[in-house]
Amino acid sequence: MQRLQNILLWNLMAAAIVFVEAKSYVMLNLQSSSSLKSDCVGNQMRLSLDKALAIGNQLEVEAINGSRHIVLNPSLAAQCGYSMESDPWGNTRIYTSLMGCYVGSREDKTFGIGLRLQMYKLSTSEIVSRDVTHTCSYSRWASKEILCERNFMEVSNYMSTSDGEAKGHHSLDVKDPNHIPDASGPAYDIWKMTFYTPEPLSMVLREAQDAGYGARITSNRLVVRSPYMTSLTYPENVAGIPMEVLRVSTYYKSHHGLRVMNLAAACPTGGVLFSDDLISWYVPRRVTPLIDGSFKVLETHMGINGQRLEESQMEARGYTLSVKDFHIVIEIPIGSPDGYYKSHAPDYQYHVTYSVEPMLEVLWKSPKSHDDVRYKVLFPISTPLLHQPPQVKDNTVIDDRIFSVSLGTFLHDVVLKNITFSTGALTVEECNARGFTVREYNFPNRTKRFSLEVAFDADVVIKRNPELLVTHYLLPLVFGFLILPEESPFMHPVNLQASVKDIVLPSLTGTCDPKNFYVIVKYGSRGPNFQTVVGARPLTPELSGLYNVHDNGTHVHMVVPYTAEDSVFETITSNSVRARLDILLLAPNSHWVLGDLYLACSFPLITTRCFPNGTITAVAVKVESVPDLVPSALTLKDKSCKPVRSNDRFAYFSFTANSCGTIRTFSERYMLYENVIGLHSNKATHKTQFPLGYRQTVSCYYLIKKNLTVSFHNKPRSKDPVAETGSGRLLLQMRLARDSSYEHFYQEDDYPVVKYLRQPLYFEVGLIQSTDPHLELILENCWATLHEDRASLPRWDIIINTCKNGGDRYATDFHPVVSDATVTSPSHTKRFSVKMFAFTQDDEVLKHEIYVHCDAVICEPHGHADGACSGQCVHPTVTSKAKHEEIKGIKREQRNAESSHQKQISSGPILLLIP
Repeated sequence: MQRLQNILLWNLMAAAIVFVEAKSYVMLNLQSSSSLKSDCVGNQMRLSLDKALAIGNQLEVEAINGSRHIVLNPSLAAQCGYSMESDPWGNTRIYTSLMGCYVGSREDKTFGIGLRLQMYKLSTSEIVSRDVTHTCSYSRWASKEILCERNFMEVSNYMSTSDGEAKGHHSLDVKDPNHIPDASGPAYDIWKMTFYTPEPLSMVLREAQDAGYGARITSNRLVVRSPYMTSLTYPENVAGIPMEVLRVSTYYKSHHGLRVMNLAAACPTGGVLFSDDLISWYVPRRVTPLIDGSFKVLETHMGINGQRLEESQMEARGYTLSVKDFHIVIEIPIGSPDGYYKSHAPDYQYHVTYSVEPMLEVLWKSPKSHDDVRYKVLFPISTPLLHQPPQVKDNTVIDDRIFSVSLGTFLHDVVLKNITFSTGALTVEECNARGFTVREYNFPNRTKRFSLEVAFDADVVIKRNPELLVTHYLLPLVFGFLILPEESPFMHPVNLQASVKDIVLPSLTGTCDPKNFYVIVKYGSRGPNFQTVVGARPLTPELSGLYNVHDNGTHVHMVVPYTAEDSVFETITSNSVRARLDILLLAPNSHWVLGDLYLACSFPLITTRCFPNGTITAVAVKVESVPDLVPSALTLKDKSCKPVRSNDRFAYFSFTANSCGTIRTFSERYMLYENVIGLHSNKATHKTQFPLGYRQTVSCYYLIKKNLTVSFHNKPRSKDPVAETGSGRLLLQMRLARDSSYEHFYQEDDYPVVKYLRQPLYFEVGLIQSTDPHLELILENCWATLHEDRASLPRWDIIINTCKNGGDRYATDFHPVVSDATVTSPSHTKRFSVKMFAFTQDDEVLKHEIYVHCDAVICEPHGHADGACSGQCVHPTVTSKAKHEEIKGIKREQRNAESSHQKQISSGPILLLIP
């Protein structure tokens, strides 16, 4: 292996294939192999190796010199006139100068070249050898030949064999021949060489050869060769083109004595310009280091890979060769079939280059010396890296519910290695095994594309619900590629997404019997992917057992007693209680309401019993309108008469008709015993106060001389005291609170306020600049409109005749007002909430904006009053059933706006935000 490291010219990087196994130095016949081809191209021999021969091997080239084999390492190859060009797939060309070392020559007309190709497999014990011999005839030598190869410069000059001196030759008068090394040796031997850099530096032949320079004398020519960029060559700019220059004087012996020949070579190292689709190669027309005086261009030829092209061939390929005032210009279209594209991956990004090897051959003549000069340049060109990000085409058809994407276009040397999904990376084989279809499409121009198909329901697809009924399907991908043969990796991310309105929401239905609520939840398209909230609590496994929850895979059934903690009591009568069970189905992450059920039923409950012996029993119930009520704190009129037992929902009283502050009244046939359950004030006043708004009247009727239990009723008094009309200015304000605490409110600059559908709106209407505690504000009617005009249509009633709209599925809730730092007179303020809605027509939202308006009445509650001044919703009414989104223009009658007790107020605009 150490031998390989020292002699290897080029490593052919290609994908390995099975090669015929051979023992060491198995000799194969060149002529029997179509993978090798040798031909003569002017003053060079060209050997072409097909990639099929070199695949999976490392190549070593040896020069055959009689019975000897000389290994051509890179430095020796440049010194001796050998070069090699290989593309990344192993297609290789080896060039040999006819003036090179180890080339047999017959009078500089017939040349014999012998090469041995050693192809090493995985170990040096497996070697395939091929000997190549070829004969070239070349007699069109110019007086001076200059060859610019990819790794060396070569100049050869004709040597005159006559007594006269040829151009560039000078005889030296040497008085003492013994001072010349090997003066008695063979004729035409080189003595020494003087290099000009531009300072002269002399050395004998052996020293020059040890320094890497080549020099020899053939039958008729003196040859000097130098690698590029050595200490004895120098750069020079000629007509704007950078060039490398070699100048040397060579001293040699001849039959006519010691002579010296001045030689020069100049080779371009630049001069290439690129446009989007064209390569332009500029070479100086007058190569000043080589031309002394006037000259005439006799011939110009263009070639590819060392081979001249005819004009018809150039025209067919779109090549041009033109001679300008200062330059000779060759133009080659990028993508010409004589070159090749190659993929690259700097910084893991996809780039391509195009490479081609043009040749320029020029023959000129000097009228003064009559010498002709042949100038031949082989110049490999590669375009700069061109970033070509793959083009992604999303072919997804939503109705098919399959992501489909294609990616390209790539060159033939790109392979798809793997695809990284949100769950991890999979090879192409693993993708197909998982049902993700991966395909590769190859095209005649040696390009390719890749495609991938993944179903929406695959586990690698991310599903999100940014809107209630819409699913966003996301498929983040990273395609991982390799560039062959060097296996350079690069990647390209692709993000696919599709939005589908495919969500079927779960539905809820419910019924009641005298003791229980019965609820059925039917699953939607997402199955049980929701959170159930019963009342104010999530449905835990413990609650599921308590409420007998049963799941059959498509439905959930539950049975909830009306006395359960999660139900609420709305109203109570003498023989029934109206209870409600609220159930919400929430999305797990967004907490959107996927479904809701507000199931309210009346359940039989005898709240008052009147016994013949004068004993009265009563049950007090904690109702929704007084959420902070503690039943054990309730008393009868006599505060010492407390419940005989209580819990967090009920308080049970038992007392006699002549105790606990019971009042007795007589009529013609009846005796009436009446008491009140409530939270009585500690102050002894002439009136009973109920700070928390809780009051339950207990009544028993007895026939005179006969006991009789009568039903409870809470009909208000027919006539309450009213305040006398006075003079003055009363001001109202309507505010929208930020939450149910009513501590923070939206200011004027915050309007329009933006809310989501069904999000609660907390309103407060208050009497300001009044300190009269005897006044009470009553909300008579409140409604919503699309426009700021309170009389505009359509409209939707929120409060009707002081009560919430009973036909509204999302009913208005009144909130109690208590004294605190901001409220000194609770009777001056009313608070209510309603869920955000929108007006629709034919399932289309008419406008995303609503205005809320109210008519308020100012009353003196302890006077004689009727109508609205009877109190906030003391006479509940039943209204027609309707839905917010189906209202198309309903207008209800309003009080006379000219009433001196009535005030009108409106809120600013509230915008509906659709997620």
